Amino acid sequence: MRIFLAFLSLFMTAGSMAAEVEAGLGVMVGELTESQVHIQVRLNEKGTFKGTSGKVEFRLKPVFNGKTITQSLPVNSQKDFIARATFKGLAVNTKYVCNTRIHVNGKEIVGPVARFKTLPGKVSSDDVSFVVTTGMNYAKFFHFDKVKKAKPGEKNLLHQKYSDIDQHLGYPALETILCIKPDFFVGTGDNVYYDSPDKIARTEDEIRHKYHQQFSLQRFRDLYAEVPTYWEIDDHDYRKNDCDRSGNYLPSPATGRAMMLEQLPVCAQDDEDALTYRTVRASKDLQVWFVENRMYRSNNNETDGPGKTIWGETQKKWLKDTLLASNAKYKVLVSPTPMIGPDDAYKTDNHSNTGGFTHERDEFFKWLKETGLDKNGFYIACGDRHWQYHSISKEGINEFSCGALVDANARIGRSPGDPKSNDPNATITQPYTQSEPSGGFLLVRTIDSKLSFEFYDEKGQQLYKYNTR
Repeated sequence: MRIFLAFLSLFMTAGSMAAEVEAGLGVMVGELTESQVHIQVRLNEKGTFKGTSGKVEFRLKPVFNGKTITQSLPVNSQKDFIARATFKGLAVNTKYVCNTRIHVNGKEIVGPVARFKTLPGKVSSDDVSFVVTTGMNYAKFFHFDKVKKAKPGEKNLLHQKYSDIDQHLGYPALETILCIKPDFFVGTGDNVYYDSPDKIARTEDEIRHKYHQQFSLQRFRDLYAEVPTYWEIDDHDYRKNDCDRSGNYLPSPATGRAMMLEQLPVCAQDDEDALTYRTVRASKDLQVWFVENRMYRSNNNETDGPGKTIWGETQKKWLKDTLLASNAKYKVLVSPTPMIGPDDAYKTDNHSNTGGFTHERDEFFKWLKETGLDKNGFYIACGDRHWQYHSISKEGINEFSCGALVDANARIGRSPGDPKSNDPNATITQPYTQSEPSGGFLLVRTIDSKLSFEFYDEKGQQLYKYNTR
């Protein structure tokens, strides 16, 4: 009898020690429009990133009156234990709340809650705002990366240790953005770094770990529960620094694309053929374009000319056609990489780089002038560069670089006339560039049918503001 009771006690103890399940990355809302949205949750064993099978129930309803729409989705290893629900036919310009319930082993657990407001769309001139970011370098934030020697007169940011509370909660700029509460958040690429701090994450599991460790930070979970997202990718979260599609190494181009579609709510979960370039009509006054700069490009080392492209002919035609078709007062192109710069002279992987892809850029800017779009509310916001700037090309096109999200990943940029830049003859006009490095973001918003571009640092200090006429 004692042996039986001991065995029973051991069995009950083992059962009670079974791993608890949670949504450790919180909830993320993506591709918000006036009538549609994706909402995703990942299940894992509590305290680890190990995925857990189960089921997630999404209960979406308007905050003020209206019926609840429910979707119940299975969770398994095929999609990295992520459940992503797509809701269509939503009411325009309406506040919603989405409660989630996790079902595992016959138990129901309360999951994270998402709140958002659908966009005004083309029928309303209500104010709209969005934040543009890049360079969310986890390794540098936590000082895993190699420390670079500061230039004379420049503080060595990698020695500026973040406070214990920041290291526990994550990037301070995320809390600042949450206080602003924009209508949506744009990650332009380098959202995670496959090739930092030292070796490249080559396998799908290694890449997934990069997303898990970063998006599990509390400030990410807090922000994405309240602010919907749009995502692009760039070199560091496609393959490696300055990459194109060439080279027989891992991760492959196919893996880079697959991980974007799996980890980020850019499309319906079963849409493997989704286009990663798209546009959203945010309001009657504002339309935003998100382009794809890695998946269709020519090799970086090809001779620049008519046949060399970042966008590819199909995307380029789509971009021109949709720009011409738009009657929005303001048209903002969000590019993962700069088109104007200036940038470092040695680089060859973006539209601003000599020997890179300037022919395609020049042809596009010429087309903007021929169609009159250059004087019809067209602007560029870009990521990639680790400093904030406002530049104007010789054609009169305005570009705003959002700069790195975190101080530890920021640097002083190149200015027009700098012999180490790709604009040594100072053909670019630059109303603003940072005088010392700091992390932060770009806030774009319409107020009373006027458009503004505002730069902020991590803590929310406004560094520069440009208002359209």
